Amino acid sequence: MAITDSAKKAIRQGTRKRVMNLRRQRVMKDSVKEVRSLVTQGDKKTAAQKLTLAYQALDKAAKRGVIKKNTASRKKSRLAKAIAKIK
Repeated sequence: MAITDSAKKAIRQGTRKRVMNLRRQRVMKDSVKEVRSLVTQGDKKTAAQKLTLAYQALDKAAKRGVIKKNTASRKKSRLAKAIAKIK
């Protein structure tokens, strides 16, 4: 248990950051899953529309340190490639 006031404050801050990071991570994963499911269904038009939301979620997660920048870039690239493969 934290004793000093600064340690107590650090615990409060960490808790708030954890909640926000988990929220960002959930939004990111849900948007990527949605695009992937549309790709497997073969719905190119809707998948392309949802791709912009997935890009936004990935960029925000990378900006705030939830995932690394190259990981976000790799995921975006693979999503775009999967959509391009749909006939």
